[in-house]
Amino acid sequence: MSLNVSCGKTAVFQPCVVIPCYNHGAMLPGVLARLAPFQLPCILVDDGSDRATAQQLECLTATLRGITLVRLPENGGKGQAVIAGLQAARKAGFSHAVQLDADGQHCIEDLPRFLDAAQRHPEKLISGQPEYDESVPKARLYGRYLTHVWVWVETLSLALKDSMCGFRVYPLPATLAVIDRHPPGKRMDFDTEIMVRLYWAGVDSHFLRTRVIYPADGVSHFDGLRDNLRISWMHTRLFFGMLPRIPSLLTRRRKAAHWAEVPERKGLAGMRLMIRIYAMLGRGAFTILLYPVVAWMWLTGRPQRRASRQWLSRVKQQAKIRQIALPAGLNSYRHFLRFGDAMLNKIAAWRGDIKWDRDIGFAPGSRDVLQPQPGGGKLILAAHLGDIEASRALAQVDAGLVINALVFTDHAQRFRQIVEEIAPQAAVNLLSVTHIGPETAIMLREKLEAGEWVAIVGDRIAVNPQRGGERRVCWSQFMGAQAPFPQGPFILAAALRCPVILMMVLREQGKLRIHAEEFADPLDLPRATRQQALQQAVDRYAERLEAYALRSPLDWFNFYDFWRLPPEKEPGC
Repeated sequence: MSLNVSCGKTAVFQPCVVIPCYNHGAMLPGVLARLAPFQLPCILVDDGSDRATAQQLECLTATLRGITLVRLPENGGKGQAVIAGLQAARKAGFSHAVQLDADGQHCIEDLPRFLDAAQRHPEKLISGQPEYDESVPKARLYGRYLTHVWVWVETLSLALKDSMCGFRVYPLPATLAVIDRHPPGKRMDFDTEIMVRLYWAGVDSHFLRTRVIYPADGVSHFDGLRDNLRISWMHTRLFFGMLPRIPSLLTRRRKAAHWAEVPERKGLAGMRLMIRIYAMLGRGAFTILLYPVVAWMWLTGRPQRRASRQWLSRVKQQAKIRQIALPAGLNSYRHFLRFGDAMLNKIAAWRGDIKWDRDIGFAPGSRDVLQPQPGGGKLILAAHLGDIEASRALAQVDAGLVINALVFTDHAQRFRQIVEEIAPQAAVNLLSVTHIGPETAIMLREKLEAGEWVAIVGDRIAVNPQRGGERRVCWSQFMGAQAPFPQGPFILAAALRCPVILMMVLREQGKLRIHAEEFADPLDLPRATRQQALQQAVDRYAERLEAYALRSPLDWFNFYDFWRLPPEKEPGC
């Protein structure tokens, strides 16, 4: 198969297949039979197999056309065998090599798709992104998620979706050049390391979904202890190898399309990945993993880092004016780390893992304010300050309490889907609305009359105003300057004619504490002085928000310039 396309320094696209083999004599004939219809030259690499397998490989080479046998004197590992096959392929004049495993786990029938992608992107590494069935060993499956996270840290990118799949097409000149300069691991650490090092060298990877099975009679040479140690050492090497490359990786990341621009599954996979790792490792182990992940977020998130520093600067200025003692260690990295901790708390809250008294409790006086009353619900006015999702733990104190969270974003459906998957009995319901109108007020009124509570944040502006209208805000003094606050939550509170509670969940002395105070009962906006009353309500909210923020500055999770109106097309809340 020889097609005239550009391929870096090579004039033609001429692929072959490389199959590393170590005592896979029983499975290999079936693999070659499935491969035969594609009529591709095949290089078998005998990685020091036993005598019976060696004889079978000789027989296959003698009876089948297009088979080349490369023998290694002793077993050197999968990586060593693949390298030997790639070198043999390049020496024979091939431009690309398709790597396949000898145990039959790959969907060889997808080969035309891989070759077509390699032909269209001859400079890229084409890799499978596995879709598993029930045959996959759970330990292997969960172990892959850890590697995914480490690879994202090592590349400062989410571009490498799966680095462990052995079904891939290598551009030979670029791959062998990287192997010559920085020899990768020779065993089960090879697949991941070569992909990361190719990325460092400027070779992108293109991923195709493909089915992967684990045959019941398959032969696996994965050594649970030794190979996991090798993989751990590999990630250590790659992490420290990443550090001097940070400037070039960040430059490359800015030039590439941001991961959020990729429509695939709209972030559900990443959310599920976090939840699975949390469920497998537990909170303690995942907290350790959080440090390098947050470090990557901090290094790559320049606008967010700038906003964090701006926020902490304002906090210090206001604390000095008010003569308030602030907690020690206020810096932007710890600010990011607290945000990561809040994300873990979000998962824990959804799963019901936040336990009353152990993890969360009431601040003095807040229990009485939040006492449910018969005959009607309450409106909770919150903010992007602290761990408001942890309010689900209130259901452990007051059985049957239902809290509805009103959100103004099209991501609400995604969050609801995830919550229903991991906690179908969760006591927090997400209500997605595009704008606050009569229909919204009627729906919420019905929920309040049923004794349910409604929570809404009052600190962010809707970024896509409905009907092309002007975004309606009230400017109020906050942290030493005028900041825009949305009118909608306060107008809604007045329309519902119910008790309004201001509530924040802050991390204090290693524990989450619920702070609650009465805000209005009800919030009254008289027709004659409506605008003045609305401004007064927003001013009071801004004043109390500032007081709580100064109490726990790292709990502030608005990582943008809060004192400016956001652009029309900025991502939503």
